[in-house]
Amino acid sequence: MIAKRYSIGLDFGTNSVRALVVDVGNGKEVGTAVWEYEHGDHGVILSRDPNLARQHPADYIKGAEQSIRKALAHARKTVRGFRPEQVIGIGVDTTGSTPMPVDRQGRPLAFRKELSKNPDAMAWLWKDHTGVAEAEEITSLAATLRPHYLAKCGGVYSSEWYFSKILHCIHSSPKVAEQAFLWVEIADWIPAMLTGTENPEKLSIGICASGHKAMYNLEWGGYPDREFLERLDPALAVLRSRLIFQAHTVDHAVGGLTKEWARKTGLPEGTPVATGAFDAHLGAVGAGIAEGALVKIIGTSTCDIALSSETNKLPDIPGLCGIVPGSVLPGYFGLEAGQSAVGDIFNWFVNYVRPDGKKGTHASLARDAAKLKAGESGLLALDWNNGNRTILVDQRLTGLLVGQTLYTTPAEIYRALVEATAFGALTIVNRFEEYGIHIGKVINCGGIAEKNPFVMQIYADVTGRPMMVSRSAQTCALGSAIAGAAAAGSRAGGYDSIPEAQKAMTGLKSRVFTPDAVSHAVYRDLYPLYRTLHDAFGTKGWTGNLSHIMKQLIEIRNKSRFS
Repeated sequence: MIAKRYSIGLDFGTNSVRALVVDVGNGKEVGTAVWEYEHGDHGVILSRDPNLARQHPADYIKGAEQSIRKALAHARKTVRGFRPEQVIGIGVDTTGSTPMPVDRQGRPLAFRKELSKNPDAMAWLWKDHTGVAEAEEITSLAATLRPHYLAKCGGVYSSEWYFSKILHCIHSSPKVAEQAFLWVEIADWIPAMLTGTENPEKLSIGICASGHKAMYNLEWGGYPDREFLERLDPALAVLRSRLIFQAHTVDHAVGGLTKEWARKTGLPEGTPVATGAFDAHLGAVGAGIAEGALVKIIGTSTCDIALSSETNKLPDIPGLCGIVPGSVLPGYFGLEAGQSAVGDIFNWFVNYVRPDGKKGTHASLARDAAKLKAGESGLLALDWNNGNRTILVDQRLTGLLVGQTLYTTPAEIYRALVEATAFGALTIVNRFEEYGIHIGKVINCGGIAEKNPFVMQIYADVTGRPMMVSRSAQTCALGSAIAGAAAAGSRAGGYDSIPEAQKAMTGLKSRVFTPDAVSHAVYRDLYPLYRTLHDAFGTKGWTGNLSHIMKQLIEIRNKSRFS
């Protein structure tokens, strides 16, 4: 009898790291563990600047060790006779763009005693928006000198991305910037840490992080050219001379687990570790993404992932977070979009506004909001409480609520906020299809998809599309485990391609949220009002009159209530 084989997915999130042990034969999740980061506020280093968000790299090291050991222990309890020697590969996903300054040996600057408490020497977390001005500077220069750079990343370079954060560090913390030999995405650094390849001469990078966040493209020889970066700042030109990497897809192994990490975790030395990628991209893999499907990873924010075969003639699509060959699946363009806040908006309302005092919960508000009809509240909101990621790519935009009266209830506001995020999701779907990317089905995953059926039903009603949910509650970690199985290859008991592994290891839940025809008809009337607000407050070129918005909301409200 052939012994079962397993792979491990490591999912480094905003607040914690999760390890997942998966049977590569059928995708069964046999062991899991979560380790909460120790530094900062739930793992995030904050300051008086609301745009600042950092992480301490010590949490990545301790988190990997603790979560792997605990997940293996869980697997031993779940599967009789389980042995760590049966693990054939490891995959890694992280937040992004989360670049980190390192020295000549690839060690994080935050490991230096004098910099251990300096946030600028730590990893600059994905939701750090301190580089807004720098993002505008990069966008402006590229529009003049290198418009083709912007064409592949939606037309606007974001403050959430690689070069914006580095340039802001150069401007605001030059002493730290001077000590940085290189800036490495943690999606690349963590696999390197596990395999002893952190040194820039040995470092391997992934196409996911470099292509979507650092303007890496083989059409122009990899990263942006030295002349362009030097126009931004001479220090970036120096950095460019060290960025000489060839980017890899996630089925490529960066190396084998070191002897030290084998001792720390109990896994075999030499276990292949796959090229790292961002959580949403490997979450799409774990959800079973294929051409024609849109995968929505819904949590505090959302990331939407779609594919198009590299054999297709694909147009440049304004407002997307990148069109990158091989960033999700080899042989396909990976297309990324998303919303900067979804669950965070609901959390803001429940935790900060506290509409029902300390007794208000998501469950109680969702229950009451579900009793309302579409349009009954008379409210309309914009989902920009943390800026707009797609299609406007503007982190300075803020939220908006229109239509409240002296009788507006907390449940009505909660529903309007959910509807706003659904309208934002529809805007993204429409943008894909405007440029020829057919969205045949929508697969959802993440905490909200798992726990909040009310939200899923609203999304179905607004978009007019059935909402499917991934079988796994841990799709990002599962996607990483799939990458680990592919990096190991069939000779080791894994797979020779990601789609082969997906076929065996992924699936969907039986429950599908189908659109309610009556509600969808109401939302078809509300969506043009949302788009009017969207364009009026979010674009420079809009001209028009908003005087009809409130009155039409009242008309829709009255029709919903009394018809």
